[in-house]
Amino acid sequence: MSASHVRRGGGSRARKPTKVSVPRKIAKKLPVDQRRANKVAALVFGAFMLAIVVVVGVALDIPAKAERAAGTAVGKAGFTVSGYQIVGLNHMNRSMVDAVVTDELKRAADSAGGDKAPQALVDVSAIRNRLLQFGWVRDARVSRRLPDTLVIDIVERSPAALWQNQGQLALIDSEGVVLDRVQVDKMPDLPLLIGAGANGKAQQLDRLMTAVPTLKPQLASAAWVGGRRWDLNLQSGETVALPEGEDAARAALVKFARLDKSAGLIGRGIVRFDLRVPGKMIVRLPRAPGEPIAPEQQE
Repeated sequence: MSASHVRRGGGSRARKPTKVSVPRKIAKKLPVDQRRANKVAALVFGAFMLAIVVVVGVALDIPAKAERAAGTAVGKAGFTVSGYQIVGLNHMNRSMVDAVVTDELKRAADSAGGDKAPQALVDVSAIRNRLLQFGWVRDARVSRRLPDTLVIDIVERSPAALWQNQGQLALIDSEGVVLDRVQVDKMPDLPLLIGAGANGKAQQLDRLMTAVPTLKPQLASAAWVGGRRWDLNLQSGETVALPEGEDAARAALVKFARLDKSAGLIGRGIVRFDLRVPGKMIVRLPRAPGEPIAPEQQE
């Protein structure tokens, strides 16, 4: 065999992969030997290259494109949304839920370039987050029911009172969350809270009235006065003015309920019971015809 044949045969051998190595001069200054330094350098180089691949992938929107492609393929296999089911609606207007779901289905269909939304491309979390923005919705669960249905399960808040502020009426729950606006001619039979910030004190009022079970059914409305205290308006026409502070208000109201039970204070024509002075009860009687109106005591 000639030398030229030997050289051609040698040229056909595969080249060894390039190794990442640390120059010996630098390796001598490191606290590790040459072999270990080369391994560390290879790991660092590999991490650097992986970072470049990730950055390029994000820049080119490769993950999102791959996700859309996969979702579209699933849709073509028959897993598209043909309808949805709403569970748990009792008071809330269904059209509000329909609008949210329809928007997301249209977005998913547009993303897939078709008329129907593939199940895999429907963002159920986005639907849920938008539904939670409505006052009526305490919680919402959105799930896929294969092959072609979405299930929207709504947990509604329960109306507990009406709140009147600046001439507007609204339904609120026991936590004071505004549920919906209410027309005056369609007011439900619920206690009425009056004044700025009264809705935020709904739980406090409920605790006060729970402490006096004989008076609770007689409450017609409650006015939050000056952002400090309550005036309770009873169905029989009397007003009970409570002191500031929940503890002081509870003590005064419990004492008033005991006196009413023993002496029958309510229903005797008294206009106002003022309990703001500790240990005292100041009453206002109805005016006689022609009697001048006494000025209100300053809050």
